[in-house]
Amino acid sequence: MFDVSFTELMLIGVVALVVIGPERLPKVARTVGHLLGRAQRYVSDVKSDIQREIDLDEINKLKKQMDDASHSLQASMREASASLQEPLAEARDSLNEASASVEGLMEQARQEIAEAPKAEPEPQAASALEDKQGEERKTAEQSGTPT
Repeated sequence: MFDVSFTELMLIGVVALVVIGPERLPKVARTVGHLLGRAQRYVSDVKSDIQREIDLDEINKLKKQMDDASHSLQASMREASASLQEPLAEARDSLNEASASVEGLMEQARQEIAEAPKAEPEPQAASALEDKQGEERKTAEQSGTPT
Protein backbone atom coordinates (compact mmCIF):
# COMPACT_ATOMS: atom_id res chain seq x y z
CA MET A 1 0.00 0.00 0.00
CA PHE A 2 2.64 2.50 1.04
CA ASP A 3 6.20 2.25 -0.17
CA VAL A 4 8.04 2.66 3.13
CA SER A 5 11.59 1.36 3.44
CA PHE A 6 13.12 -0.04 6.60
CA THR A 7 15.13 3.10 7.34
CA GLU A 8 12.04 5.29 7.00
CA LEU A 9 10.17 2.96 9.33
CA MET A 10 12.99 3.20 11.91
CA LEU A 11 12.97 6.98 11.66
CA ILE A 12 9.19 7.06 12.26
CA GLY A 13 9.64 4.73 15.28
CA VAL A 14 12.34 6.97 16.85
CA VAL A 15 10.24 10.13 16.33
CA ALA A 16 7.18 8.38 17.83
CA LEU A 17 9.26 7.27 20.82
CA VAL A 18 10.43 10.83 21.43
CA VAL A 19 7.04 12.48 20.86
CA ILE A 20 4.74 9.92 22.54
CA GLY A 21 7.07 8.59 25.15
CA PRO A 22 8.07 5.06 26.11
CA GLU A 23 5.07 4.45 28.37
CA ARG A 24 2.30 5.18 25.84
CA LEU A 25 4.15 3.94 22.74
CA PRO A 26 2.96 0.26 22.99
CA LYS A 27 -0.68 1.33 23.43
CA VAL A 28 -0.49 3.80 20.52
CA ALA A 29 1.27 1.18 18.36
CA ARG A 30 -1.56 -1.30 19.08
CA THR A 31 -4.19 1.31 18.23
CA VAL A 32 -2.40 2.25 15.01
CA GLY A 33 -2.14 -1.47 14.14
CA HIS A 34 -5.89 -1.93 14.68
CA LEU A 35 -6.67 1.16 12.60
CA LEU A 36 -4.40 -0.03 9.78
CA GLY A 37 -6.08 -3.47 9.91
CA ARG A 38 -9.52 -1.88 9.70
CA ALA A 39 -8.38 0.31 6.81
CA GLN A 40 -7.04 -2.72 4.96
CA ARG A 41 -10.29 -4.63 5.54
CA TYR A 42 -12.30 -1.62 4.39
CA VAL A 43 -10.20 -1.33 1.22
CA SER A 44 -10.52 -5.05 0.50
CA ASP A 45 -14.32 -4.88 1.07
CA VAL A 46 -14.59 -1.96 -1.35
CA LYS A 47 -12.47 -3.86 -3.89
CA SER A 48 -14.63 -6.98 -3.57
CA ASP A 49 -17.84 -4.90 -3.89
CA ILE A 50 -16.52 -3.25 -7.03
CA GLN A 51 -15.45 -6.62 -8.43
CA ARG A 52 -18.89 -8.08 -7.61
CA GLU A 53 -20.60 -5.22 -9.44
CA ILE A 54 -18.32 -5.68 -12.46
CA ASP A 55 -19.04 -9.42 -12.46
CA LEU A 56 -22.76 -8.75 -12.06
CA ASP A 57 -22.70 -6.36 -15.02
CA GLU A 58 -20.87 -8.96 -17.10
CA ILE A 59 -23.35 -11.64 -16.06
CA ASN A 60 -26.27 -9.34 -16.89
CA LYS A 61 -24.76 -8.61 -20.32
CA LEU A 62 -24.26 -12.31 -20.92
CA LYS A 63 -27.81 -13.05 -19.76
CA LYS A 64 -29.17 -10.39 -22.10
CA GLN A 65 -27.20 -11.88 -25.00
CA MET A 66 -28.56 -15.34 -24.19
CA ASP A 67 -32.12 -13.99 -23.96
CA ASP A 68 -31.74 -12.26 -27.33
CA ALA A 69 -30.38 -15.44 -28.89
CA SER A 70 -33.22 -17.44 -27.36
CA HIS A 71 -35.85 -15.02 -28.69
CA SER A 72 -34.35 -15.04 -32.18
CA LEU A 73 -34.21 -18.85 -32.14
CA GLN A 74 -37.85 -19.05 -31.03
CA ALA A 75 -38.88 -16.61 -33.76
CA SER A 76 -37.06 -18.60 -36.44
CA MET A 77 -38.65 -21.82 -35.14
CA ARG A 78 -42.11 -20.21 -35.32
CA GLU A 79 -41.42 -19.04 -38.88
CA ALA A 80 -40.20 -22.50 -39.92
CA SER A 81 -43.22 -24.12 -38.31
CA ALA A 82 -45.59 -21.71 -40.03
CA SER A 83 -43.90 -22.26 -43.40
CA LEU A 84 -44.32 -26.02 -42.96
CA GLN A 85 -47.90 -25.83 -41.70
CA GLU A 86 -49.17 -24.01 -44.78
CA PRO A 87 -48.17 -26.68 -47.37
CA LEU A 88 -49.30 -29.43 -45.00
CA ALA A 89 -52.72 -27.83 -44.64
CA GLU A 90 -53.01 -27.50 -48.43
CA ALA A 91 -52.00 -31.14 -48.90
CA ARG A 92 -54.49 -32.25 -46.23
CA ASP A 93 -57.26 -30.25 -47.89
CA SER A 94 -56.49 -31.67 -51.33
CA LEU A 95 -56.40 -35.21 -49.88
CA ASN A 96 -59.73 -34.63 -48.17
CA GLU A 97 -61.21 -33.37 -51.43
CA ALA A 98 -59.81 -36.37 -53.32
CA SER A 99 -61.13 -38.73 -50.66
CA ALA A 100 -64.57 -37.14 -50.81
CA SER A 101 -64.51 -37.39 -54.61
CA VAL A 102 -63.54 -41.07 -54.49
CA GLU A 103 -66.23 -41.73 -51.88
CA GLY A 104 -68.78 -40.03 -54.12
CA LEU A 105 -67.70 -42.09 -57.11
CA MET A 106 -67.81 -45.29 -55.04
CA GLU A 107 -71.32 -44.48 -53.81
CA GLN A 108 -72.43 -43.69 -57.35
CA ALA A 109 -70.96 -46.99 -58.59
CA ARG A 110 -72.74 -48.90 -55.79
CA GLN A 111 -76.03 -47.30 -56.73
CA GLU A 112 -75.55 -48.10 -60.41
CA ILE A 113 -74.69 -51.71 -59.60
CA ALA A 114 -77.72 -52.00 -57.33
CA GLU A 115 -80.04 -50.47 -59.94
CA ALA A 116 -78.71 -52.46 -62.90
CA PRO A 117 -80.70 -55.60 -63.76
CA LYS A 118 -78.87 -58.85 -63.49
CA ALA A 119 -77.55 -59.70 -66.90
CA GLU A 120 -78.38 -63.11 -68.28
CA PRO A 121 -76.24 -64.65 -70.95
CA GLU A 122 -77.68 -64.09 -74.35
CA PRO A 123 -78.88 -67.24 -76.09
CA GLN A 124 -76.91 -66.39 -79.22
CA ALA A 125 -73.71 -66.03 -77.26
CA ALA A 126 -74.34 -69.36 -75.52
CA SER A 127 -74.94 -71.17 -78.82
CA ALA A 128 -71.86 -69.56 -80.37
CA LEU A 129 -69.83 -70.79 -77.41
CA GLU A 130 -71.17 -74.31 -77.83
CA ASP A 131 -70.38 -74.23 -81.57
CA LYS A 132 -66.83 -73.12 -80.88
CA GLN A 133 -66.31 -75.86 -78.30
CA GLY A 134 -67.67 -78.43 -80.73
CA GLU A 135 -65.28 -77.33 -83.45
CA GLU A 136 -62.36 -77.57 -81.05
CA ARG A 137 -63.36 -81.16 -80.17
CA LYS A 138 -63.56 -82.13 -83.81
CA THR A 139 -60.16 -80.64 -84.51
CA ALA A 140 -58.73 -82.42 -81.49
CA GLU A 141 -60.25 -85.75 -82.54
CA GLN A 142 -58.86 -85.40 -86.04
CA SER A 143 -55.40 -84.59 -84.81
CA GLY A 144 -55.53 -87.33 -82.19
CA THR A 145 -55.02 -85.20 -79.10
CA PRO A 146 -57.30 -85.82 -76.12
CA THR A 147 -59.47 -82.96 -74.84
